[in-house]
Amino acid sequence: MTETITYADFERVDIRVGTIIEALPFPEARKPAYKLTIDFGPEIGTKKSSAQITVHYTLEELVGRQVLAVVNFPPRQIGPVRSEVLTLGFEDEAGAIVLAGVDHPVPNGKKMC
Repeated sequence: MTETITYADFERVDIRVGTIIEALPFPEARKPAYKLTIDFGPEIGTKKSSAQITVHYTLEELVGRQVLAVVNFPPRQIGPVRSEVLTLGFEDEAGAIVLAGVDHPVPNGKKMC
């Protein structure tokens, strides 16, 4: 476990739900990854992300899936891709990433509370 934070610290991290509208191969990545375009609704719009999720997910099954992402980190250049949000997930026992998401549909752009 890491150090204790306040609720105000948690509120500064802007975690939103969005729907993947495009998933593409990312052969230039150092580790196997996909390039994602995620729709976060009218307030935030669409954002790009790179995600190392190739073990558990195919490109086809990602489109239409809702995911959680941090939308207020600065963009990060990952090879030729400018990743604008951090798509969230957890490592399984083998270290492969399992996406964090919602189990019922939620409007795109809703903030985690």
